[in-house]
Amino acid sequence: MVASTEPPTIAVIGAGVIGLSAALKIQALLSGASAQARVLLIAREWPTSIPGAPILHSPDYASMWAGAHVRPIPAGDSPQLQREARWLKQTAAEFEELLRTEPSVGITRTPGIEFLDAPPPDYVNQTEASFAEETGLAGYRKYAASELPEGAQLGYEYETYCVNSPLYCGNLLRKFIVQGGKTLHRDLKSEWEAFAAGGSNVKLVVNATGTGFGDWRSFPTRGQTVITNVLSATKTVTRQNKDGTWSFIIPRFFNGGTIIGGTKEPGNWEVEPRPATREVLLAGGKVLAPYATNHSSPLNEKDLRVITDVVGRRPTREGGVRIELEERQLTDANGQLRTGHVLHSYGAGGRGYEISWGVANEVSEVVKDLLPLIVGTKAKL
Repeated sequence: MVASTEPPTIAVIGAGVIGLSAALKIQALLSGASAQARVLLIAREWPTSIPGAPILHSPDYASMWAGAHVRPIPAGDSPQLQREARWLKQTAAEFEELLRTEPSVGITRTPGIEFLDAPPPDYVNQTEASFAEETGLAGYRKYAASELPEGAQLGYEYETYCVNSPLYCGNLLRKFIVQGGKTLHRDLKSEWEAFAAGGSNVKLVVNATGTGFGDWRSFPTRGQTVITNVLSATKTVTRQNKDGTWSFIIPRFFNGGTIIGGTKEPGNWEVEPRPATREVLLAGGKVLAPYATNHSSPLNEKDLRVITDVVGRRPTREGGVRIELEERQLTDANGQLRTGHVLHSYGAGGRGYEISWGVANEVSEVVKDLLPLIVGTKAKL
């Protein structure tokens, strides 16, 4: 048997926000452990295009179409939401550190405002203290009835983050490459194919593909939004309407326009935008615009220009994100049997950005435990 001359390799499949964040955390882990190993990022689509320019991405590359902002959901008694709340708190802390060290990365700290027409008890029962403890975000203030738009029963504000998603993901990818990461453009048919595609010495594969490969629990949640030329929005505002639909405004700072949205349609595979939906979204945006612009600049339809309609299929999974280690017997290039390990990390749905670093931290902890298997050394972190 001929020994491989390639360094031990950890292959991460998927260049969405979860895959990019995980790849960077694994890089940091290997560097801290002084491990002679490399990280290889394998993906079908990459963060390169800009909404309004020629489209290079499919609707399934949801990270490019996201708003995106950090919008906490009260965890209550739900184990899934409690888990996601822990990840969100870690992500908020990471965003704050990125703002300090890399202010042009694509993140902006900005006020967030929520309105609910029929608020569930977990929202009603929130307090400044409980919100801060669960999210790590400051500035929570519940609105008086006189501050609410017509029909809303609950409103509050807090300090949060907006993300210019194409810019942010592009910056994460550049950072990964500058730090020695390798990339491979490939449309894999299975997570196990990465052991062959990634070279002769792949020791671990991280499956950050969004929907996984054929996971019956995975499904798309269609979202349609409108990217506009509105530059006056300085806050992100979300409203959950009485019928369960949503309206929101998300400014994309760094010359990214403003997102007006949006829909959440589980199980809808449709990829073309609906003109009638655009009109509904813009109407909802008109109601919220004064709150996004300090009550001074309503949406002026005469000056409003739609840059593009956007449809993205968020990679949702029943039960939430799957983080699970799987192993299988493989045959290597020399005809020898060996055990391959795949660490699954997918299914974030519409919460990819706001839980990304928390998920990446958990992935990194699993990889840390596997380092003796991967590179024959223990982590020093």
